[in-house]
Amino acid sequence: MLTSSGAPFISIEHVGSTSVPGLAAKPVIDCDIVVHAEDVQPASEALTDAGFVELGELGIPQRWAFKEPPRLADSNVYVIVEGSLALRDHLAVRDLLRSDSVRRDEYGEIKKKVGATARDIDEYGSGKNAAVQQILAAAGLSEEDRRAIDNQSIPSHAEFPR
Repeated sequence: MLTSSGAPFISIEHVGSTSVPGLAAKPVIDCDIVVHAEDVQPASEALTDAGFVELGELGIPQRWAFKEPPRLADSNVYVIVEGSLALRDHLAVRDLLRSDSVRRDEYGEIKKKVGATARDIDEYGSGKNAAVQQILAAAGLSEEDRRAIDNQSIPSHAEFPR
């Protein structure tokens, strides 16, 4: 497929908590624009032409983050390579929680509990990490993949305010 600007993409995936009906979620839409590795640059250029600011991989290989323009506030947009661990992570969590209401509700309660006490988004992410790791294990990601996800060196969100 091509975007209206001619940049190729494979799919656009709604991921994150808002993609799971019934899951407690912040009002933020997470969107993965899935591309072949050779199409990262043209897809990135299409986004920057539309007013997004490229932030780079931010510690997650094969996933490029973008700061949204004001007209699209409260969205997280990524260009992500097909088959990458980052994409498999996003889809595994989404798909498992869509199909397992018990896990979805348990995870939602953890999110609420952590959200009520976390000082910032970084502490919130750390506080729900163990639950995410359990979801990834239940979704079938290998121990090696889960360890790689857990060990990613992600910069503080304070460096990239909303």
